[in-house]
Amino acid sequence: MGRIVWLASYPKSGNTWTRAFLHNLFRNPQTPFDINKMDELTANEAALPNFQMFDKRSWSDWTPEDVAAMRPRVQEMIADSRPHTIFCKTHLAVLEVRHHPTINMGVTAGAIYLVRNPLDIVSSLSDHQGLTIDQTIEMMNLANFETPTTETLTGEPWGNWSQNVESWTMRPNPALHVIRYEDLLQRPIKVFTNLTKFLHVDAPRARIEKAVKNSSFKVLRKLEERDGFQEKTSIQKRFFRQGRAGGWRDELTDQQVRSIVEVHRAQMDRFGYVPEGF
Repeated sequence: MGRIVWLASYPKSGNTWTRAFLHNLFRNPQTPFDINKMDELTANEAALPNFQMFDKRSWSDWTPEDVAAMRPRVQEMIADSRPHTIFCKTHLAVLEVRHHPTINMGVTAGAIYLVRNPLDIVSSLSDHQGLTIDQTIEMMNLANFETPTTETLTGEPWGNWSQNVESWTMRPNPALHVIRYEDLLQRPIKVFTNLTKFLHVDAPRARIEKAVKNSSFKVLRKLEERDGFQEKTSIQKRFFRQGRAGGWRDELTDQQVRSIVEVHRAQMDRFGYVPEGF
């Protein structure tokens, strides 16, 4: 049986970008890898078919307790699907929910955690979820927040932004690699080279540089414009929107900034995200 390396993050924090890099690194194609085939290398734990393997009823009949009980078994099945390590995307916080762990440590080999300034997450997540800025802030501030199960994805306990970040990063571990989204923007080759070393992949610099180029935000956006992207929600104009840091200064009011900082100051301070004057 294989084991899972989690690609974990609060939503809109660079998870898809990192998955695209890994696909281009491991597949090493001459042209950018098809963004609609990323499930060939990275599983999505929350995908509904994973859970339907254990409960044949309509998903609309499942209770949150049913989903919580199935989750460790689903993760064991994902690990068992490979004789080696498998990458698995998740937005879960590491919690115990309804007496069941959200992350099955028995089949976990390690984790890559992507963290991004919550002030910049707001507008991107607002667009993704079809919510107002204030509604999105309320969701990001809500302790123990869970998404509902839908026809494509099972409900996920994200927690609030701080819970998600803290649950993955507060206990340093050789099997954990933390990446700041802002560092990816500024130094993608250095950051992804360090990730490659963490994974014990002996890739020459030229191969890493090609993978970085083929998974750049500009390239991903062009691929979406040409081919579409299956992870885009029906309410979004595009999945890959701006890919920048600091946009919150033009998008949030001072009161909206304060409402985020008041709830998340401790974790924001850890990663250098508390703006001056707040």
